[in-house]
Amino acid sequence: MGAKAKKAMKKKLSKATSLISNKKESADFLPLEGGPGRKLPAQKPLESTATVLYIARIPHGFFEKEMEGFFGQFGKVKRLRIARNKKTGKSRHFGYIEFDSPEVAKIVADSMHNYLLYEHILKVHLIAPEHVHPKLWKGFNYRHIPLNWSELERKKHNKERTLGEHRKLVERILKRNQARQKRIRAAGIDYECPEIVGSVQPTPKKIKFVED
Repeated sequence: MGAKAKKAMKKKLSKATSLISNKKESADFLPLEGGPGRKLPAQKPLESTATVLYIARIPHGFFEKEMEGFFGQFGKVKRLRIARNKKTGKSRHFGYIEFDSPEVAKIVADSMHNYLLYEHILKVHLIAPEHVHPKLWKGFNYRHIPLNWSELERKKHNKERTLGEHRKLVERILKRNQARQKRIRAAGIDYECPEIVGSVQPTPKKIKFVED
């Protein structure tokens, strides 16, 4: 075999090996019975459809109105709510917000996570649609009305008491007065406290008239 034939043979072998190697690299699926490999079709990444965000470490003073104005800069806010104490109405420093489009929700989650606001680092996470609780937005348009503590105390003070409740009230007052006198004597102060007179009287009965 001449030199030219050897060079031609080497070229053919190199081409064949390169084709085989390319096929092996590009093949994603090889059939069990042999044969040429097949490449799987390229899959597009799944687009997020989440529009609800969980926000934690909400600072005091950053309530519904402030949140709506602040996050409204990114896009239209559909719904929002802050978790509050059922008894006092105070914020529990976490809440939820929903946007119209998932693109806006994704931007907010990326840009506002670990954002410093009023010396608090916000924690913002997307919630998948299948993980959103069905009762999450029950009463979402609720706006907190602060409790009128003076009115509550007035009603508590003016309520009609039974004989036993009135006796307990007088006993507590006399007990506090005795403790006060003891502290005054322990401090070396010569002072006579005026006597507290507590009258224990039954509450007047309500008269019911029966119509004939």
